[in-house]
Amino acid sequence: MELKPIKNDVEYECMMEWIDEQFERKPALNTSEGDYLEVALLLVKAYEDVHFQIPIPDPIDAIKLKMEERGLKSKDLADWIGSKSYVSALLNRKKPLTLKLAKLFHERLGIPAQVLLN
Repeated sequence: MELKPIKNDVEYECMMEWIDEQFERKPALNTSEGDYLEVALLLVKAYEDVHFQIPIPDPIDAIKLKMEERGLKSKDLADWIGSKSYVSALLNRKKPLTLKLAKLFHERLGIPAQVLLN
């Protein structure tokens, strides 16, 4: 397989098939075969970043998802923020997500800042 920028879906599919074959061979890291595979994966990532973009999730939806994953209730967030009514208004989009709250949710829930500042 010649390594070159991927320009269309046909080239992308060919590269993906070749990568699948290489994974079956399990090339060792820090070998010429392993390095070649690593470069191929970088080319695939570059193509996917342009052609298969994943939209950034809504900040409030991300907060709700993290709450669900961790079994948190509004009252748990109220302990961090101050009042259950403010948390309710925030989660119902009636109050804005401030920079201070975005930082808090980033630190406590591990939500990427890029998502919260969207």
